Amino acid sequence: MITESDKLWLEEKGISPEKFQEQIDSFKKGFPFPEISAPALVKKGITLIAADREQEYLDAWDDYTSSGGKIMKFVPASGAASRMFKDLFEFLDSSCDAPVSAFEKTFFEGLEKFAFYEELDAVCLKNEGKGVKALLAGGDYKSVVANLLKPEGLNYGNLPKGLLKFHRYDGFSRTPAEEHLQEGYLYARNGKGEVNIHFTVSPEHRVLFEKLMASKKEKAEKELQTSYNISFSEQKPSTDTIAANAGNEPFRDKGKLVFRPGGHGALIENLNDLDADIIFVKNIDNTVPDKYKETETKYKKILAGVLVKTQRKIFEYLKLLDCGGYTHDELLEILHFTQNTLNVRNPDTKLLEDAELALYLKRKLDRPCRVCGMVKNAGEPGGGPFLVADADKTTSPQILESSQIDMSDGAKKEMFVNGTHFNPVDIVCGVNNYKGRRYNLRNYVDHNTGFISIKSKNGRELKALELPGLWNGAMSDWNTVFVETPIETFNPVKTVNDLLRGRHL
Repeated sequence: MITESDKLWLEEKGISPEKFQEQIDSFKKGFPFPEISAPALVKKGITLIAADREQEYLDAWDDYTSSGGKIMKFVPASGAASRMFKDLFEFLDSSCDAPVSAFEKTFFEGLEKFAFYEELDAVCLKNEGKGVKALLAGGDYKSVVANLLKPEGLNYGNLPKGLLKFHRYDGFSRTPAEEHLQEGYLYARNGKGEVNIHFTVSPEHRVLFEKLMASKKEKAEKELQTSYNISFSEQKPSTDTIAANAGNEPFRDKGKLVFRPGGHGALIENLNDLDADIIFVKNIDNTVPDKYKETETKYKKILAGVLVKTQRKIFEYLKLLDCGGYTHDELLEILHFTQNTLNVRNPDTKLLEDAELALYLKRKLDRPCRVCGMVKNAGEPGGGPFLVADADKTTSPQILESSQIDMSDGAKKEMFVNGTHFNPVDIVCGVNNYKGRRYNLRNYVDHNTGFISIKSKNGRELKALELPGLWNGAMSDWNTVFVETPIETFNPVKTVNDLLRGRHL
């Protein structure tokens, strides 16, 4: 039963009664598993760029950057760092006063290698009257961890990843947010020498991000002889989703409806608001120090070059289809491109007359386009590339999370197990049509690709509704090209000890 106060709360958040009811219905109906045809493999859904063709794509991107196109770097940066320190929080709460687990021992043994060590040492001296070394020598391990995580110390347990010190240089250190400024200069600079970067942040940390960027922007511009346009946004309240109880009815706390953030899929709204032609998407924590940026930059440019050349061909074909002056052979050429470059296939196309085939091809080509880097599976967590059939039996490349795969189906589980690559969230997006008009990205979301998870609030279990993920269902109806990139382009920080890996030191 929806009350008048509920209606006011929905109106305040910008959620229509219809959308509210759709969300409740989703709890009751659940979400279907996608119909996987096969894992995407090299030469069967994943493109492998030969060494002698790399320069072709690098040149294509360099040509584009001087053409006046609007380029943007989009960085989801609202993720909290608390999960990075899960093991250290457990250590604080344990009865042990010294490190016992392998994780704890690795952390303390590598402590001086962390970029935040000097700041931690200073705050320990201030709060405890002793520096880190003296505290450890006295067996006071927990005071060191408390000063790292708690608000009276560095407060790292409550800050977002983007604001933590990740990398040490000669005389200074950088956060991931600062590293993304450097990256933007290397591969996302436009012909005017400008770098446009957009961070999505949580409301409670926005001021901290703005303050950090304001303090670093001028120095970076002077050193690199460039100009930065840095902007921020937050997940919109209208993308929050209602929580449900065990009976699939709205969950309430003290009589009030409980809403939760809809996950990173909500960021399709933020992406849709950007004024850009080509947008790089990369997570905040996947950064490396300057000495390792050469490989990363090269492959970012290659992915962008693949996008530029792919879009150019798509636009050429759409113009031909729109004018109506195509021949049968030209339709077959377009079909070949759709099947072999975009990996979009439908067995029924051979049954279509020319006019029907032209309509089908236009429908499949006239939509946003993305090129996604895929690295060989090395046991890292994350989604993977698959070929998936949609309602009209067309198979196309999709990125799926393990939660989207029916593991009770032996054949589907085998496809998941046999996957050779995974998704590092290394994406370049083309969001305009051949007439230069912006696609409305909301129109290309597959709303059947959300999922339901179990959470709790104040000790009570609830069901949470996750929107289709940004690079999963939110981009389901985009044209997608998978390109193999080396593992060196993927350097995530899931736990604090990941910062002790070679490419972060």
